[in-house]
Amino acid sequence: MIPNDQSFNSYQIIDIERVHCWSAHRRFQDLSIQSSLSTGEPLKVEISDPQTAVQVWSVIKQITETRSELIGWLEDCWQIPVKK
Repeated sequence: MIPNDQSFNSYQIIDIERVHCWSAHRRFQDLSIQSSLSTGEPLKVEISDPQTAVQVWSVIKQITETRSELIGWLEDCWQIPVKK
């Protein structure tokens, strides 16, 4: 069964610390990802397709992880064998 385009269109609430919300919101705007953020409200992001979902995951990871955690994650990625 092939999902229709509407199956991905939904706003997701991103549960991150308030201090990170505005940075994430601005980055989503840079990436042309629809998001909304108001004082006292949670950050909401429209996930329209799998590519957007990966971009949202990446932005949140970059904003919320420490530098050492990101370095460790990148080093782990370099250890993953590549299939030829």
